[in-house]
Amino acid sequence: MGREAARDLVRAREDVRRDLQSARHRLSKLLLRQGIVYFGGKAWTGNHDRWLQARRRMVVFEAPGLGLAFDIAYDTALATLARRDRLDAAIAELAASSEYAPVVTRLGCLRGVSTLTAFGLAVEIGDWHRLTGRTIGAYLGLVPTESSSGGSRSQGSITKTGNAHARRLLVEAAWHHRRPNRPSVALRRRQDLAGPAARDRGQRANRRLHRRWVIFDARHKLPVVANTAIARELAGWSWSLAVLDEGSR
Repeated sequence: MGREAARDLVRAREDVRRDLQSARHRLSKLLLRQGIVYFGGKAWTGNHDRWLQARRRMVVFEAPGLGLAFDIAYDTALATLARRDRLDAAIAELAASSEYAPVVTRLGCLRGVSTLTAFGLAVEIGDWHRLTGRTIGAYLGLVPTESSSGGSRSQGSITKTGNAHARRLLVEAAWHHRRPNRPSVALRRRQDLAGPAARDRGQRANRRLHRRWVIFDARHKLPVVANTAIARELAGWSWSLAVLDEGSR
């Protein structure tokens, strides 16, 4: 599969992700309008699904048309979830067998960079060698805007130029580094697939990015602003792993 086809697959998954978010939002709002709120823990889990099915049997849905409205909203969410899962399976298969597999494996050493995220970054950026650790942040629009007046210089929000999909993936991954640096089972499995040099670099990146979060939190930095800075540095580490020569450290 060529890069364009792989990118179309990744972007189809992104479209379905947004569709699923919207479908779930509509279902939640339908229930909320009836005064029904879920308090049983994390939403969209097995427990939440059983709770949703139980709501269908509540007397509130005896109102004409309301039960059908719930059924349509619920079925739409399930159908969209199935579409997303199909795309996830296809991407996982490609990530393991395509030309992008080595890069995906090395990027997987980073916290928050699952196979789907790594494959998305790989196909969206393509040739990592045309960038450097210093330029990739600007390429993805993760650097702040600047304005100068006389001898003063001020920085604003990030430029948001370049590839929006790759930028979103990095911003989402950056949040994972705020939690204590305790490798999950999934992360350990991904690291086991990589070479020693990639594992070492990934572990150093994970320690460094968490320390940065600790410093930002101690300074009471606005989390969204701090996360953008983490994402910018994560982009540099991702580049470092993507171009890594496995024969070197």
